[in-house]
Amino acid sequence: MNRTATTAALAAVLALSAGVSMASAADEHMKSGAKVEMEKCYGVAKAGQNDCKAGAGTSCAGTSKVDYQGDAWKHVAKGSCVTMKTPNGMGSLTPKA
Repeated sequence: MNRTATTAALAAVLALSAGVSMASAADEHMKSGAKVEMEKCYGVAKAGQNDCKAGAGTSCAGTSKVDYQGDAWKHVAKGSCVTMKTPNGMGSLTPKA
């Protein structure tokens, strides 16, 4: 594997593990009765794993066509979106072109 592919693969693994750990933290807070504030984060969902509306031709959850689609969003813990790294860049609070 060349260096670029290795770097991209490592970035994807880190992004996915960060998303899993944030989801786990949110789940733990919910179990303890604490309310976790959430926000829409664009460009971080894998294909078919968005939470709702993913642009023209889609209706709601699970309809994004490609990984990290710029107009597809997921609910994430408030304040974590813009720190989420993907192979296509950082998460965004607004739709990406």
